[in-house]
Amino acid sequence: MIPIKTDEEIEIQRQSSLLVGKTLAEVARHIRPGVKTIELDKVAEEFIRDHGAVPGFKGYGGFPATLCISLNDAVVHGIPGDVELKDGDIVSIDCGTYMNGFYGDSAYTFPVGEVDEEVLLLLERTKQSLYLGIEQAVAGKRVKDIGYAIQTYVEGFGYGVVRDLVGHGVGRNLHEEPEVPNFGRRGTGPKLKPGMCLAIEPMITLGTKDVYQERDGWTIRTRDGKPAAHFEHDIAVREGKADILSSFDEIEKVLNNK
Repeated sequence: MIPIKTDEEIEIQRQSSLLVGKTLAEVARHIRPGVKTIELDKVAEEFIRDHGAVPGFKGYGGFPATLCISLNDAVVHGIPGDVELKDGDIVSIDCGTYMNGFYGDSAYTFPVGEVDEEVLLLLERTKQSLYLGIEQAVAGKRVKDIGYAIQTYVEGFGYGVVRDLVGHGVGRNLHEEPEVPNFGRRGTGPKLKPGMCLAIEPMITLGTKDVYQERDGWTIRTRDGKPAAHFEHDIAVREGKADILSSFDEIEKVLNNK
């Protein structure tokens, strides 16, 4: 069953989703060459707890950290550690919060120092594909209309769309029905109804769509070693236009002032 939230529940969930954006903005202040990914994780955990929430990922399925931090060819689920960010890296940071009975879940991929133009374009276009997917997340459409919009846009640039990982419903549980692939045939999949809450998260690569899991049991990398980008918003399905519950505004204020 796909959960339908009331307007009151959506407003509670919005607070969790907005806190993720604020957390990622706080983390963004510390992103620079030489910083260890475990230091970013500590910043995030402290910030989330200081704001009356708990990290949504820590302990989930045994995951050991607050953030999923995935560098360069790592697509998602990277574990923070002693690895230092380097000039020219890109780093995908996925964050979850849990507050007042609801989860927020959002991700952003950051450039570190001077990044190749080709890779910056991958970031820009992956983020754009997220918004094109969100445009389809309205009552009366179907789940795979979202994936079709993402897939057709990014494949037009020759990018790969990861098939093994998908977006999902989000709410009282971090992962709810339905699955939300970033590919698919228009007009297929479950019908979208007002009050459904989805985490839409394109995971797009500069090369192959094929990925593998590292021996740590978590980190997912591109098979060809080329970079991958990941952006994610929580949305509520509405009539006419999706309601974006999370926000990149605070993140981009920090990035624009760096």
